[in-house]
Amino acid sequence: MANIFAKKPLAILLGEANSSGEGALKRTLGAANLVALGVGAIIGAGLFVRTAAAAAQAAGPGVTLAFIVAAIGCAFAGLCYAEFAAMIPIAGSAYTYAYTTMGEFVAWVIGWALIMEYALGAATVSIAWSEYLNKLLQVFGMSIPYEWCHSPFESAAVNGVMEQGFVNLPALFIIIVLSLLLIKGTQESATFNAIIVVVKVAIVLIFIAVGWQFIEPANHTPYLIPENAEPVKNAAGEIVREYSAWNKHGWGGILGGAAIVFFAFIGFDAVSTAAQEAKNPKRDMPIGILGSLAVCTVLYILFGHVLTGVANWREFADPAKGGEASVTYAIKEHMPGFEWLSTAVTVAILAGFSSVILVMLMGQSRVFFSMANDGLMPKAFSELHPKYRTPYKSNLALLVFVGAFAGFVPGSLAGDLTSFGTLLAFVLVSIGVWLMRKSDPAQFRPFRSPLSSPAFPLVPFMGAAICLLMIAALDANTLKLAMVWMLLGFVVYFIYGKKNSKLQQGIVVVPTELEEQAFIEPDVHNR
Repeated sequence: MANIFAKKPLAILLGEANSSGEGALKRTLGAANLVALGVGAIIGAGLFVRTAAAAAQAAGPGVTLAFIVAAIGCAFAGLCYAEFAAMIPIAGSAYTYAYTTMGEFVAWVIGWALIMEYALGAATVSIAWSEYLNKLLQVFGMSIPYEWCHSPFESAAVNGVMEQGFVNLPALFIIIVLSLLLIKGTQESATFNAIIVVVKVAIVLIFIAVGWQFIEPANHTPYLIPENAEPVKNAAGEIVREYSAWNKHGWGGILGGAAIVFFAFIGFDAVSTAAQEAKNPKRDMPIGILGSLAVCTVLYILFGHVLTGVANWREFADPAKGGEASVTYAIKEHMPGFEWLSTAVTVAILAGFSSVILVMLMGQSRVFFSMANDGLMPKAFSELHPKYRTPYKSNLALLVFVGAFAGFVPGSLAGDLTSFGTLLAFVLVSIGVWLMRKSDPAQFRPFRSPLSSPAFPLVPFMGAAICLLMIAALDANTLKLAMVWMLLGFVVYFIYGKKNSKLQQGIVVVPTELEEQAFIEPDVHNR
């Protein structure tokens, strides 16, 4: 019987990372490109939507502390990602790292979980992009007809008339455009992303600067939701939020809020999927991963402080005021004279969604590229465009799959489901660094995460522990859906992946010279 926990030899990975032949991705990205990719993926729906949701549901004004808790968990995981990405600069991210530290089956589990983060996440964000495009058009007195911006499974009363959706054309449009851009080239995609990042970060900074003068100190008192906080009721007197559960008040609420706002940090790990396209990965990957995380954490804390200071957190518990409309509501109701800023925020959200979709599609195609190279996915996913040297068939497959989801399925997929896939990857990558330190202590490491020795693995264990706590704090229904998705992944692996795995078939052979380079010659990383 084949060993499903067989590990891919590290020397093979290093050989693939240093390959420059026809099957190799083109190295075009510098440190600034990688930081911009990280910021592009991180600042999106999470900042503008999840901040108010976390404040209203669990953390109150302490949402800033929730951001710090989430950031600490991400920082520990980010240090582990940086060590792996610099040491093994190859596409595939957490999937690839697990393959060489914990074996094929664990690698498959991560690869399958990343589909939740990247492919399903991109589809969900594209549906939200469609909604915000309509909101922006309405400012100018235009709108897209209901049937052309909703799925066939959605219907609603519009001006007193029931309308039935047919296809979500804007969501499908943005998926097609960004997929074609990714096929054209990584550098072109990175340039487009950088422009968007400048736009949305500028608008976030304007909101922070303008909103600061409208902060009411009373809105920040008490800073944590008290255990005996009164439930929030709607206009009909029905309870819409209550705070008796352990993760809905006090420090438990901070942890619950961290699990909610964690969605806002998703994306920095996508930087590691581009490791094989970095010009100098041993230097640039740690900068890209940790730099983008640091920039976004500072912006998030300031944004959360201003938003909960301008409007009271209990206001966001009303569905009509919280959620997608939270920032717009706060501006219109509490920042007189700056109504124009709400339109600018809508533009920032559209830009944010665009770059998030771009980086998610890029990340998923690179994970598929690596899995196909290993035989766990169809070979077509690993084929590169003869001119652009991008995994174009993978991008085209995602265009069809993600585009079909975006165009014909309602956008009700919870962001928490995406968070589960990412948190699981973070846990396993953190553990993987410790295992690699034990199994290959002599391996050259251009970047070493601190306090991660086999005898004292503080960083890996803290990264795994904090992310496990945030998984435990997720909604029960989210965890059930995640389990169903993972069970489906197990079925796919044993029916297809295990049978076609190159490692299981004995196709993977370790050349002697690669073994020698991997462990003796540090300069191999600069070639």
